[in-house]
Amino acid sequence: MSSRKAKIAAALAGVVTVATTTTLVVIGSAPVASAATTTFNPVADTYVDNAATGTNYGTSGQLGVDNSSVKRMFLRFNVTGVTGTVTSAKLRIHTDNVAGAQSSNGGTYRLMSNTAWSETSVTWNNQPAIDGATLGSLGAVSQNTWYEIDVLSLISGNGTFSIGATSTSSDGADFDSRESGSATAPQLVLTTGTTTTTTPPTTTPPTTTTTPPPSGDPVLVGAGDIATSGSADSATANLLDGIPGTIFTLGDNVYPDGTAAQFTQYYEPTWGRHKARTRPAPGNHDYHTSGASGYYNYFGANAGPSGRGYYSYDLGNWHVVSLNSEVSMSAGSAQEQWLRADLAASTKPCTIAYWHKPRFTSSSNHAPNPATGPLVQALYDYNAEVIVTGHNHQYERFAPMNPSGGLDNTNGIRHFVAGMGGAGFYGFGTILPNSQVRNSNTNGVLKFTLHANSYDWEFVPVAGQTFTDSGTTAC
Repeated sequence: MSSRKAKIAAALAGVVTVATTTTLVVIGSAPVASAATTTFNPVADTYVDNAATGTNYGTSGQLGVDNSSVKRMFLRFNVTGVTGTVTSAKLRIHTDNVAGAQSSNGGTYRLMSNTAWSETSVTWNNQPAIDGATLGSLGAVSQNTWYEIDVLSLISGNGTFSIGATSTSSDGADFDSRESGSATAPQLVLTTGTTTTTTPPTTTPPTTTTTPPPSGDPVLVGAGDIATSGSADSATANLLDGIPGTIFTLGDNVYPDGTAAQFTQYYEPTWGRHKARTRPAPGNHDYHTSGASGYYNYFGANAGPSGRGYYSYDLGNWHVVSLNSEVSMSAGSAQEQWLRADLAASTKPCTIAYWHKPRFTSSSNHAPNPATGPLVQALYDYNAEVIVTGHNHQYERFAPMNPSGGLDNTNGIRHFVAGMGGAGFYGFGTILPNSQVRNSNTNGVLKFTLHANSYDWEFVPVAGQTFTDSGTTAC
């Protein structure tokens, strides 16, 4: 493993990626110099809704354009450090990955003269005017897809630029905002430089392609406390249909007793359609059946060695560990010794672990579980970044903490409780120190995008719900 890593996320004036390269493309015998490309995220984005004229949506993970109710979208970019002639400027936006984000009309995008509006105070009642030239329009858009608009007429160099979007269609479109995380935040992609060539005029020029999606990094997505006789498990399974990657579960995969029949009746028709890409963890309800035999027989090799319930695998630059809170976790136990040996052998610089019972939780139902402490200590000793658990049927995110629960922004592990996969909700009681975000009325899944040296998290709510939580942290 690498040495202790700082885990303080950095933001640099809205610039999230800078890919500056110079290559030579040969056409016949003539060299053509390609240009430098710089990608900016917005420094502000929001939308307004005439159904809630006094409401500000500046911290929402979503942006919308619609004509019933009327929604208008606003973006602002600060372009700095650009030298040379801007030869290409593309606005890229990503539709949300929930049902209803798609539309027959993705909106019309226009320049705005007002570049001083505040993301956290704009409402329908005080919205800036979308008063400039039309930059472009989008037709039909699908969910969870990138779209781009040529905005070269707007961008000629450094400066602050505002773009507004409206729609004449009552079939509204929903896009990801900058609060959704760097993997899906809006982008302004600029290319600069002058192309020179001595190629004869009759030579066919190189083909121009659109900017690719920002990342092919692995995705790890899932939740705990999942399949029941209700319908919420179907709604969260529908989210997984549109999210590629590896799926984790956090235990209590099926209620009430983890029997083979219950896996067939409740889990298989919902999350079961993604079983081939699922790497589960067991919970106490799975162990209501002796030895959790229903769980191990259903998931087979994907659950690790039968009867043990803990295993590991790698995704990109990340080491991923699935643990078992239903067997001994004490210092010196077989599981704790295995975990330390597994972490010591890993060559990956970043680590995420998940299991069922949380070390830290503010729930009014199941209290924090100190028995998991030796696992947390081992992960802390080996520089892990993230721990995800379930057991409590709600969502909670903590700041990075040491094994005692103290704030530790340099070396701490960020803990999530993500038991919102389908079971009925629990309430919150005494709120623990360092608890940053909580929700107890929204089913969904927790999505991690695992970059080489950082990760994005995103709570993805089921259709019809609006709660979300997202961010990015270095590892």
